[in-house]
Amino acid sequence: MRARFFYWLKVYLGFSSKESRGFVLLIPVLVLFVISTGVFRKIRKIKAENFHVQFLATIDSIQASGIEIVDSPFPVFNAQDTIVKRSNSKQIENLNRIPFSDADSVTLQIVPGIGQSTASRIVKFRESIGGLHSKSQLTEVYGLKPETIDAIWEYFDFSPAIFKKVKINQTEADELAKHPYFSYAEAKVLIAYRKQHGAFQSSDDFLKIRIFKKEWIDKITPYLDFQ
Repeated sequence: MRARFFYWLKVYLGFSSKESRGFVLLIPVLVLFVISTGVFRKIRKIKAENFHVQFLATIDSIQASGIEIVDSPFPVFNAQDTIVKRSNSKQIENLNRIPFSDADSVTLQIVPGIGQSTASRIVKFRESIGGLHSKSQLTEVYGLKPETIDAIWEYFDFSPAIFKKVKINQTEADELAKHPYFSYAEAKVLIAYRKQHGAFQSSDDFLKIRIFKKEWIDKITPYLDFQ
């Protein structure tokens, strides 16, 4: 039988005696590889099915506790972006509404959907620009969803609160560019124009610099001191 098999390999495949022996030794390895691949695939499938069942059970448990699961628009998974609790009206009744400008990274976590990292980003943004003059500015905070922003105003009062302004007629480009709303190029143009034409009297003077859009001028004006 063995001799006949070697003869077949020689006649039909052109194997030499040495190649035939090597091929025979390789057959068990190939068979073992095929079998092991199927076994591993079956194991992975079973594990995936078990994980999926556990995942669905967890989701059902979360939803049963009153938490709504929503989809995140961001590519990086963040539990705070995908899980938003419904506001608890009874809980709100037990709280004092304080100005948003007084809220820190701890008190902000009372808002459903805001955890430690999100609260820190909100406070960092507010402090870096010098306070908010509009609710819509919160849309500039990375990862803060519209429904979460709406929830913030259920817990905190809002009024424009700019606590830090830049003295536009005294500052230099390097200092002005430290503000998040100014790039170095924009700051350089403003300061060069001031040095050439004199002190700015109001933001209307910025309109004379035709490269700047009115929308951007309106955005930066609350943070400038023209004295």
